[in-house]
Amino acid sequence: MRLSFQTFFSIALLVAGVAGAAVVGLGSAARVAAAAPASLRVQVVDADGLPVRDAVVELRSARAPASPIRFPWKMGMAQKNQQFTPGTLIVAKGSTVAFPNLDMVRHSIYSFSKPARFEIDLYGRDQTRTHTFAVAGSVKLGCNIHDQMRGYIRVTDTPFAGKTDHNGYVALSGMPAGSASLTVWHPGLRSPSNESKSGITISGGAQTHKLTVALR
Repeated sequence: MRLSFQTFFSIALLVAGVAGAAVVGLGSAARVAAAAPASLRVQVVDADGLPVRDAVVELRSARAPASPIRFPWKMGMAQKNQQFTPGTLIVAKGSTVAFPNLDMVRHSIYSFSKPARFEIDLYGRDQTRTHTFAVAGSVKLGCNIHDQMRGYIRVTDTPFAGKTDHNGYVALSGMPAGSASLTVWHPGLRSPSNESKSGITISGGAQTHKLTVALR
């Protein structure tokens, strides 16, 4: 069967339209994939390859956070069984931290750390004291009555921060793509200020990264 020129031309336009729509669809999908928020799973291990627990991992990108920094956990560190609980707490710069005493004995809190030098006098069970941490950095806490008590407040200026689990892993998400820096902090890390810094490039989608640190 012979097609007229007009019929042939109509079919050609239809085929071209379908192909064009497919290309546009692919382009839209690519843009959606590129716009998807990035996620980063970091594992911190020591020189023997063993996981490092309770290491603080912070990611800083070239773009400053657009909104106030908030973390999903409570801004609180209790005194329980003559220990600070949790032993390490991450807070945003400017946060006020509550220190409830859950023990039968009285406790005090002090810090000689440069980012926060302060002292809270003795207070008893079911009482709470607070302190505001206005400077980023690491704060080591102690109790004047119980020398064995040690706690750490990591005050950060980035929303992309977390603490490693018992397998040495921490997951960060929502950061923009591009170059960034990674900081690992741990009280036993063998380096100035107990920190290790390295560069990283964040791409769209999920990434994994392994960091080896030297511990005392």
